[in-house]
Amino acid sequence: MEYTIQTYGLCKKYGGCSVVRNVSIHAPKGQIYGLLGRNGAGKTTIMKMVLGLVKKDSGSVTLFNQEMAGYQSGIYARIGSTIESPGFYSNLTATENLSVFSRLRGKVNENKIRDALDVVGLPYQDKKIFSKYSLGMKQRLAIANAIVNDPELLILDEPTNGLDPIGIAEMRTLIRKLSHERGKTILISSHQLSDMEQMVDWVGIIHEGRMLEECSYQQLKENENSYIRLVVKEPEQVYKYLKNDLSIKKIKRPEASVIEIYDLKYGTLELNSRLFIAGFSVVEISKCWSSLEDYFKGLTGGAGIA
Repeated sequence: MEYTIQTYGLCKKYGGCSVVRNVSIHAPKGQIYGLLGRNGAGKTTIMKMVLGLVKKDSGSVTLFNQEMAGYQSGIYARIGSTIESPGFYSNLTATENLSVFSRLRGKVNENKIRDALDVVGLPYQDKKIFSKYSLGMKQRLAIANAIVNDPELLILDEPTNGLDPIGIAEMRTLIRKLSHERGKTILISSHQLSDMEQMVDWVGIIHEGRMLEECSYQQLKENENSYIRLVVKEPEQVYKYLKNDLSIKKIKRPEASVIEIYDLKYGTLELNSRLFIAGFSVVEISKCWSSLEDYFKGLTGGAGIA
């Protein structure tokens, strides 16, 4: 498999405190790689080290099969990024802002500016200035600025942060389009696991600066647990019946009338039949799968996502 980003043993300390600890990343070409973890887990620092914005204490970074010993303009011209809040000019329009940043890169290409704005769904030559933009429009402009030079690799730090549900859904669609239709490799970070589940191809789970697990999203789904969810009218009696009469050991009661069965000795049809014969009232029975957040909590010893 060809990788656009490879890091080996990245480490970083601030004031004697380790924020990144021996992190190795393998981001496949043309796919979306999600760095998942709580705020403060080290995701942004890792991205900054990949970009050369923060000096690593140890380890190495390889981009496009070339080890990065320092700032190399030929490589970085192939990368677009949004790290933290981009500094746009509040009194300029989207087109004017992209023109300024394109000039800083060395060349203004109006066709590329028009195309970048079209990709993110912002109008070209609009009169509205940046200070009048909604948060969603500002995030879209940040991505337009990252792709205006048509890079092969995008590094996006929390691009859905602060957006409302509609804005998050639109951002997910945009990011998938950039990867799956335009062939870009995307390294994206987030603490919103439910959103990342619908977007990434590969995942790296970061906790307290360490890489706990790195795998394809499909592999991650296969690692998740399935269970049967029961909603019953007699939860105490049903719980005892499942434990004592059916010898089911792995049972949880997350809510008063809800029972979750992780010991799948019986399918939903047989279990429903046995409960009916035993005289219990089953309001609802269904087979479910634990979420990525549930799996994350299992890896981190119960630490959820903020």
